[in-house]
Amino acid sequence: MKAAMLYGVKDLRIEDVDVPRVGNGEVLVKVKAATTCGTDLKIFQRGYVERVVKLPTIFGHEWAGDVVEVGAGLEWPRVGMRVRAGNSAPCLHCAMCQKGKYNLCENMIWLWGAYAEYIRVPSRMVLVNMQEIPQHVSYEEAAITEPLACVLHGVEEAHVSLGDTVAIIGAGPIGLLHLLTVKKAGVQKAIMIDLVDERLDFAQKIGADETVNGRKADVVEKIRELTGGYGADIVIEAIGLPATWEQALKLAREGGRILEFGGCPPGTEVKIDAEKLHYGEQTVLGTFHATPLHFRKALNLIASRTIDVRPLVTRKMKLEQIKDAFEVLSTSKTDIKIGINP
Repeated sequence: MKAAMLYGVKDLRIEDVDVPRVGNGEVLVKVKAATTCGTDLKIFQRGYVERVVKLPTIFGHEWAGDVVEVGAGLEWPRVGMRVRAGNSAPCLHCAMCQKGKYNLCENMIWLWGAYAEYIRVPSRMVLVNMQEIPQHVSYEEAAITEPLACVLHGVEEAHVSLGDTVAIIGAGPIGLLHLLTVKKAGVQKAIMIDLVDERLDFAQKIGADETVNGRKADVVEKIRELTGGYGADIVIEAIGLPATWEQALKLAREGGRILEFGGCPPGTEVKIDAEKLHYGEQTVLGTFHATPLHFRKALNLIASRTIDVRPLVTRKMKLEQIKDAFEVLSTSKTDIKIGINP
């Protein structure tokens, strides 16, 4: 089968590899669509933490497809079923799992390999993090379950509430998923911040109440202006750069919450204004990944079109064009997510 193998930073090659063989409890899926993600782009451009991604590997982690083979001992799923699976599965037994922190499982297994004709789903993942796709949901929509699940986890931890004013830094795919999610949560005002007018225009089309271009305005002053001088109730950083992490801390009101969602490179340090944190009673938190429950919630929200992710897939390309797809994502002002069709 054809597969996109990642060997290192920007070293992505299409190769012929063996179709995986399934063992007991495992499932073989023919990938019908895989979507690109900001995390994939970061891995492609700068690498990633080794405990999650061990190179070389078949690249990609947001996918959906058709079951073509089922290993011994399984009554579900069935051959021919349309499915998607999370790229992780907790053990349910370690100390973190026992505390309900399934996303921080000490024995987490990770699944990469979406940019290929077939993918083998491990038995534990079949049991705890695979879902059937409703017939009216496209494979591309279903593939977006993974990033939406992570966004749901972040929004829940940040306690986004009815009537809040939320400022989101970054109008890429993750920032836009946060926008769609907080709007459905009933926030009073959602403000998108970016450096590219085309992305801000797109954000406005799908629900942003206000947009701020950081190249054309002082972001701190503009957020104060849009919030009656107070600052946002909640600020979500959806880029993963030290400068924007620090910027997020300046945009929240007293008593506000700052969600540092975008992952910075390992070893990154940022400065925090201790006075604002202490005397202003601000809350700063980070969130990572999602739990199996968030994956189920995300697919349900997509299927009901409560959160309509269809506009986010702005281009479709063949597997053989995967390297071109990431170059497009690196340079395009308008492409959000690209659907890869093996």
